[in-house]
Amino acid sequence: MRLLAIIILLIFIAAGIVLGALNADLVGYDLGFARVQLPKGAALLGAVVIGWLLGGLTAWLGVSSRQRRQRRQLSRADKKLLAKP
Repeated sequence: MRLLAIIILLIFIAAGIVLGALNADLVGYDLGFARVQLPKGAALLGAVVIGWLLGGLTAWLGVSSRQRRQRRQLSRADKKLLAKP
């Protein structure tokens, strides 16, 4: 399974390199406070990385809040059991 993941990762890295090489033209971005010119491939890679990070953050926050809620419910249930004589 690990070998399959490594092979898939290498395929995506190779595709990214090819995509970056084929899209070497500069694209201008106006960010409001600065103007930036990046190659199309770098801009696409940056957008993918930002999307990956935001998606991971969203998933992590969703899981951690659910686990926190479950721990709170278990602790309340434990307190109720301990309080009963």
